[in-house]
Amino acid sequence: MNRIGMILAGALVLLMLLSSTLFIVDQRQFAVIYALGEIKEVVAEPGLKFKLPPPFQNVVFLDRRMQTLDSPETRPIFTAEKKSLVIDWLIKWRITEPKQFIRNNGVDMRNIEGRLSPVVQAAFNEEVTKRTVQAMLATDRDRVMQGVRTRLTDEAKAFGIEIIDVRIKRVDFSANITDSVYRRMESERKRVANELRSTGSADGEKVRADADRQREVIVAEAYRDAQKVKGDGDAKASALYADSFGRDPQFALFYRSLEAYRSSFRSKSDVMVVDPSSEFFKVLRGNVSSERASKKSERAN
Repeated sequence: MNRIGMILAGALVLLMLLSSTLFIVDQRQFAVIYALGEIKEVVAEPGLKFKLPPPFQNVVFLDRRMQTLDSPETRPIFTAEKKSLVIDWLIKWRITEPKQFIRNNGVDMRNIEGRLSPVVQAAFNEEVTKRTVQAMLATDRDRVMQGVRTRLTDEAKAFGIEIIDVRIKRVDFSANITDSVYRRMESERKRVANELRSTGSADGEKVRADADRQREVIVAEAYRDAQKVKGDGDAKASALYADSFGRDPQFALFYRSLEAYRSSFRSKSDVMVVDPSSEFFKVLRGNVSSERASKKSERAN
């Protein structure tokens, strides 16, 4: 039994020893083999690989995929006319020289981000200070990104990496300039609104004045036409009255007296103090009718 146990223990130790000498390299990784604290070999081909057991050799893996570094903080950058801009950027990079990368940054990926961010920011500063705000906002963004990428090419080699792409995510004014720009825009909009209101009021007054003028003209023309029609009617009425009254003067006298009575006693409250025997009440006393009858009898005789 002791012999079998020893055989099993030896096999287990041998298996552990063999497993410590084997490692698998993924296609997304670099495998860096250390020998007594020094880089012995970098394995880039994927597959099953062999090494000496610890502590003679150790393996460290590095991600060989594309990485993204965003601007960690928004620092103002001054343009050629000394205007302050805030630029948010990102870069795409990957490891090309694992040995150089480890010598300068170690195996922690966060170390390279802390060292690379100031370099990228300095490259943006150099490019932006040569351009105006108008160029940064409208025409030269592609040139700035290309210039930054060119400047970072040599710097990246020292870090053992390759810069694949540089992008500007946002270009904006700093907070104090943004407030002043917004205030200026607000004042400009208010000025334009006031001008539009003034123009609208002037146009409204013009339209109202033209409408009033047209109304006065229409009313005057209508009054003129009405007076003309009334005058023609009065003339015809007067002609008819004259013709009728010329045929029978007594009837004309009787009709005019009735019109005088109607005008004088239009309301029940009208009072007239006059002698009943006056000429005004001659028709009411029947004198006109008697005279008219006597004249008819005379004509008959």
